Amino acid sequence: MRVVVTRPAAQGQRLVCELRSLGAEAVALPLIEIAGPADPQAVRRAWAELPQVAFAMFVSANAVEQFFAARPVLSGWPAEVLAGSSGPGTTAALLAAGVQRSQVLDPGAQGPFDTDTLWERRLYARDWTGKRVLVVRGEHGRDWLAEQLRAAGARLQFLAAYRRLVPVPDDAMRGVLAAALAQPQAHCWHFSSSEAIANLAMICPSFDPSGSRALVTHPRIAVRARELGFGRVEEVGLHAQDVVRALIGAEESGGPDPHR
Repeated sequence: MRVVVTRPAAQGQRLVCELRSLGAEAVALPLIEIAGPADPQAVRRAWAELPQVAFAMFVSANAVEQFFAARPVLSGWPAEVLAGSSGPGTTAALLAAGVQRSQVLDPGAQGPFDTDTLWERRLYARDWTGKRVLVVRGEHGRDWLAEQLRAAGARLQFLAAYRRLVPVPDDAMRGVLAAALAQPQAHCWHFSSSEAIANLAMICPSFDPSGSRALVTHPRIAVRARELGFGRVEEVGLHAQDVVRALIGAEESGGPDPHR
């Protein structure tokens, strides 16, 4: 069975390579395009004011990469500023960008990987009264964590460090879509974002997912996949090993034939 990886191009290609190294057939179909910020000057101002921030929350690895792409030359991450992450991909991006592990607050290795868990395990017990918090995200985002921080007394600032766009299919994307339409039971879709599912419906309105299987990384994404009509929806972890275990489990239980 071919795994269709729908993450944005950079993260998606990494997952495809990891899946192939584990013996799985995988192909990238980036259903979210990441573009630079509409206001680059705002990102530069945020870097200048970063030492005044107590906590910077990054909603995704893309937020990290786009924010650090605007880092002034020779500037490092301030020692007194904490960085927030809701999952291992964002944490890895922060560490790769030079943030110390002791400065990163995330849900932990066991998950669940979401802002609800981050708040409960790492943020709830802290004193946020009067603390300045920077939320680095795209142009839109889920505001639940920001609402908790504001209610706890934090002073919130939002920064749109990148834009999430519906991609215009190129020849490679059209080829993957055509194969998935022709052989739905031979394709397994991997979603780590509800937005990717919505974009799939926009890009390919004729796609009937009732004969296809979706592997999703969060219950909210599972709900969206079922709403679109995927015949089989299963929650899995974020890593390539989790995807491969799900595929092996399907074969052993008499699931879809990977050679069809």
